[in-house]
Amino acid sequence: MKACGVSGAEKEVALLELPEPSSPGPGQILVAVEAAGVGPWDQLLNGAGWDVGLRPPAALGVEGAGRVLAVGAGVTGFAVGDRVLAHEAPLPGGSGFWAERVLINADHAAACPPGLDAVHGAALPVNGLTALQALEKLDLSRGQRLLITNGGGATGVLAIQLAAAKGIEVTATASAAAAERLLGLGAMEVVDYHEPNWSAKVRGGFDAALIIATGTADTALPLVRDGGRLCSLTSDAPPEERGITSWDLYVEPNAAQLVQLAERAVAGTLKLAPEPLPLSEGPAAFARVVTGRAGGRKIVLTPA
Repeated sequence: MKACGVSGAEKEVALLELPEPSSPGPGQILVAVEAAGVGPWDQLLNGAGWDVGLRPPAALGVEGAGRVLAVGAGVTGFAVGDRVLAHEAPLPGGSGFWAERVLINADHAAACPPGLDAVHGAALPVNGLTALQALEKLDLSRGQRLLITNGGGATGVLAIQLAAAKGIEVTATASAAAAERLLGLGAMEVVDYHEPNWSAKVRGGFDAALIIATGTADTALPLVRDGGRLCSLTSDAPPEERGITSWDLYVEPNAAQLVQLAERAVAGTLKLAPEPLPLSEGPAAFARVVTGRAGGRKIVLTPA
């Protein structure tokens, strides 16, 4: 089958021909991939950064959407032909979603509701689950204030929308070009991160900070009130001080949360703007994302 991934440890991302996945075992489903998300985390799969059980030669990708081709023993929630979306890690077949077919655990898949196409479904899992899990752990209430760094990225725009829907007042850092879009998605204030002293331009005393831009945790911490909370998605949570709880968060598969996110997307209360590209452009798409040249867009690979 056609795929995009790596042929061995520390190899360049390239187009590949891979063997078909094995038949699904107990609790597993085989999915015909219709779209697969690309994220900066994919560079961690090809090495020791994030061990998802990749067994090269293998496709990259830990999220996607498609149709069920076969079900393993004990799977009752899905049947052949069902549309699903999922974030899967570790990968039970040793290979990921940037391929024509992928083997995943059924309990990590969510039914893809009518009205949500594969491209939008594949854009949702990792970024959506990350944003939702971070906000649930930050546990903010209506009227409380949240600072989000890199609000213009694929995770940031979802976090803004999810927080705003709960009545949380969001200040986001982003480029000036993204400001109008983020204000339209629910941010109360957008600060240009290109400004050398952007942190001096915002009113401090935030109840919490969500760190999505690498290297901004130490700058954001003084803006959080005593006893507040800081959640870092960039593995650089600073030491706790002034009673501020500080931690790093790593996304986990969660089918029930994916169902919530998919329903919001279908209802139009969670807006997505993915950029679909054919699988044949996978190496170039990967390079754009990991070097920060995706312009805040979520890139999704399709088999065609």
